[in-house]
Amino acid sequence: MVVGDIKQLPLGMWLREAANFENFLTSLFNQPLLASLKNAEEPFVFLWGGASTGKSHLLQAACHAITARGGNSVYLPMSEVDQFAPEMLEGLEQMPLVAIDDVDIIAGDRDWETALFSLYNRIRDSGNNRLLVAANKPLLEIGWLLPDLQSRLSWGLVYQVQAMNDNEKRLALQQRADHRGFELPDDVANYLLRHYQRQPSALFELLDMLDQYSLAEQRRLTIPFVKQIIET
Repeated sequence: MVVGDIKQLPLGMWLREAANFENFLTSLFNQPLLASLKNAEEPFVFLWGGASTGKSHLLQAACHAITARGGNSVYLPMSEVDQFAPEMLEGLEQMPLVAIDDVDIIAGDRDWETALFSLYNRIRDSGNNRLLVAANKPLLEIGWLLPDLQSRLSWGLVYQVQAMNDNEKRLALQQRADHRGFELPDDVANYLLRHYQRQPSALFELLDMLDQYSLAEQRRLTIPFVKQIIET
């Protein structure tokens, strides 16, 4: 791969195929953000929130959505920053959508900050392309070296991605179960929330595993059955 050559960029390398807007189960507080990303009208959007709130899912869903409409996109997770250099951002203003995840990881690196600042300006000058950026912290707490970069990133829409409360997690689990064609009773859902990891992604993975065991054993999901599976 030639660093900085857009023709050699692995556009789908970090995209999860299953990430889309339709299966993004989230807090009601995030509905304005979800609607904004679906409408794809705002050229600059900055998302921030804690772990497992769905930031990466939203950025990847936006990439899949534009691909479905015949456009191109690139998703760059800064958690993988060791695999590319700041020059990778050169030429990306040609893309209808650029999504940069975990951007707070590059804060304090002047070369990366300068490259991102330049990319922002080029996308703005293009007049019809978009930049989505996500971080684990709000803009003012990231610790940028370049004040102008912080200012640029605040020019567009800024959203905090809210975590789901327990009731929303229970409803999300039951909605996912219903979509997969099985029932998740209230008592079993509440048991999972009390006795298992509370991150939505971990809960959804567990639910998928329980579905497989339920099918294999031809048994309904009950607390004793779920407890047996988890403790195996």
